[in-house]
Amino acid sequence: MNFKIALIRGDGIGPEVVEQAVSVINAVGQRFGHSFSYQEVLLGGCAIDATGTSYPDGTAEVCKSCDAVLLGAVGGPKWGMNSNPEKRPETALFAIRKDLSLYANLRPATLRPAMIDACPLKRETVQRGIDLMMVRELTGGIYFGARDRYQTEDRGEVASDLLTYSELEIERIGRRAFELARLRRNKVTSVDKANVLESSRLWRCVMHRLKEEYPDVAYEDILVDNAAMQLVRDPGQFDVVVTENMFGDILSDEASMITGSIGLLPSASIGDTAPGLYEPIHGSAPDIAGQDKANPIATILSVAMMFRYSFQLPEQANAIEAAVDAVLNEGWRTADIATGGVAPVGTKEMGRLIRERLLAQ
Repeated sequence: MNFKIALIRGDGIGPEVVEQAVSVINAVGQRFGHSFSYQEVLLGGCAIDATGTSYPDGTAEVCKSCDAVLLGAVGGPKWGMNSNPEKRPETALFAIRKDLSLYANLRPATLRPAMIDACPLKRETVQRGIDLMMVRELTGGIYFGARDRYQTEDRGEVASDLLTYSELEIERIGRRAFELARLRRNKVTSVDKANVLESSRLWRCVMHRLKEEYPDVAYEDILVDNAAMQLVRDPGQFDVVVTENMFGDILSDEASMITGSIGLLPSASIGDTAPGLYEPIHGSAPDIAGQDKANPIATILSVAMMFRYSFQLPEQANAIEAAVDAVLNEGWRTADIATGGVAPVGTKEMGRLIRERLLAQ
């Protein structure tokens, strides 16, 4: 089988971790008999430097012509908080998600066996296991609502951001969560703020209607503040956690920290028909860019998600994840996860070790 992948190397450490991820993709091809072609795409800060805009014309069209999109990381202090949207790398991320109809962000938060000591939670909590999937609605809510700033006579300047959700938007992300739960442990937790927000009351109404279609899946509602507490008290109680855009942005980062390091966690942004976009959850880390210090594991595990969700090749996805676990179990660490006097390896060496284990399986 041949697959075409759009590569957005991005900014900071993005090109370094994408390089190692591509080498793992090619190793999968070598082992399983697949072939891959790559289409380079500019997006983010590097696109601003090259073209004057963070989201050049034709970017979405190129990505749509591919089977999947692999993204390193975008942004950095070089481009700051520019008031011109076209000069902000983050604007490009919002735009490509919208243009590709990538409404579901999947972030697995799994504590890998070798990383138990890196978890900040109590040992008795950790021993119960952590394996949850955050499902975040990605193209609606306050990030895409109308914005306004205006002057008042008595209160100075006022700014507003409008939070809106439609039944359609809630239903499609809710259905995605229920379907994922059927592939896991058959439990969905829906996060909202229905005691305060009208948008959350609609969210809860739609989710309750959906749960009747999935009688085999256990369902519960939880308020977002309680969800934040429960994630650190007993994360093992969760299977699939679904929520709106801003709540999901915050809770998924919280969930990432209880697994030891953001350098280990992948993500997938998917829709119903468009190619999925796969990226690590970490940022561009410009302070270590070009120094062979970045952890490529999150990007490599994002590739595993690519094989699972875009290519429908779970065996290959499992092989990548097994190779990562083998390397970690042997004690190899990059600088961000090295503890107890362990000498860290660099980005390239970690990628080589994972490829070696993958091909040796």
